[in-house]
Amino acid sequence: MTRKQFERLVARAVRGIPARFRREMDNVAVVVEDLPSPELLAEMEIEPPNTLYGLYQGIPLPERDWTHGNVLPDRITIYQRPILEDCEDEDDIVRAIGETVIHEFGHYFGLNEEEIEEIEERYWRGETGNG
Repeated sequence: MTRKQFERLVARAVRGIPARFRREMDNVAVVVEDLPSPELLAEMEIEPPNTLYGLYQGIPLPERDWTHGNVLPDRITIYQRPILEDCEDEDDIVRAIGETVIHEFGHYFGLNEEEIEEIEERYWRGETGNG
């Protein structure tokens, strides 16, 4: 898959975020890179074969105060190669991109890993727990 095709899928995933959340997304850039750097993986204590699909860098919305402004955008990076290497087909790629975009925007909105996992299970993966 080309970078351009991959970027289109990322853009589609961002557009798929419900409007009530998209309206709150301000001054955040979503970029695609090939791979996380070895330095970044070491800093995050991620050892091969583990890797990252995405990364949020910035100040989450709930941590901002009235002095926050006139700053560079927060950044969400989606890493193309790890996603492509781990997915079997285009449907898997679309699902991985969507989950990664939702996950990283969860951090932007100030959610922790447990809260994001709960949202992913309940809404993204369709596991409502009603059984």
